[in-house]
Amino acid sequence: MIDKLVEKIKKTGAPIVVGLDPTMKLIPPQLLEAAYKEQGETPEAVAEAIFAYNKGLVDAVYDLIPAVKPQIAMYETFGIPGLIAFDKTVKYCKEKDLVVIGDIKRGDIGSTSEAYAQGHLGKVVLGGKEYRGFEEDFATVNPYLGTDGVKPFVKVCAEENKGIFVLVKTSNPSSGEFQDRLIDGRPLYELVGEKVVEWGSEVIGKCGYSAVGAVVGATYPEQGKVLRKLMPKSFILVPGYGAQGGKGADLVHFFNEDGLGAIINSSRGIIGAYQQEKYASYGKEGFADAARAAVLDMKEDIQSALA
Repeated sequence: MIDKLVEKIKKTGAPIVVGLDPTMKLIPPQLLEAAYKEQGETPEAVAEAIFAYNKGLVDAVYDLIPAVKPQIAMYETFGIPGLIAFDKTVKYCKEKDLVVIGDIKRGDIGSTSEAYAQGHLGKVVLGGKEYRGFEEDFATVNPYLGTDGVKPFVKVCAEENKGIFVLVKTSNPSSGEFQDRLIDGRPLYELVGEKVVEWGSEVIGKCGYSAVGAVVGATYPEQGKVLRKLMPKSFILVPGYGAQGGKGADLVHFFNEDGLGAIINSSRGIIGAYQQEKYASYGKEGFADAARAAVLDMKEDIQSALA
């Protein structure tokens, strides 16, 4: 799957992933109102509005981008109906030939980690038949429990041609409480980066990049520069662009000299673009067109920085 991701980045010229992170504040009110009219103010109605929102966004931008990243927490908020919306979103995005990165941040040990990996990237066999769960192409993985928690995902990646992004240096302000702690004189995130290289050494795609990538926040460009050199064959998923303060000029060192090696995520900055002053002329009815305009602006910003 890493080969497909690289191919689509080259084709679109946009190392961009759109985070499909719907919240009540972001869903256009007309979509909620229509769903409430049909099903009342219920989780089922919100789930229906979420899928309508996602579908509109995807229809507007799928030809511009290689990938999307639905954050499962935003769907779990609404219980089973929300998870159904998540599943429908993943399936619809794959119909549009988008690479789907499931932002699930799972990480446990033994059979539990194996079950997470099977449920999101792999399959189960029942009565001689194969059944697949959510079927994302990539998943985000928390490495805090060490190799025991990551290896089951790597195994499924090898078997199913899937991939993972391991949390290495995250974009949130308090990430340094643990990730920057010095171990034998080196920050913990560097040691995790070295493990990413080790875990991914046996799942290298034809493109030269590993199926085991890393999450490194745009809000920490200096750390990103160090980690880029430390993990030359690992793709870096970069959150923190836009709403969290990252911009194109911060991203140069996340890429390799071939212009590849990183994919930049924007969530609120794109899916909530219609609420921003810059795109206010589109109005709430034009939320999808506003998102498309925001993707085009982001693409230009990144390309200008890399030029």
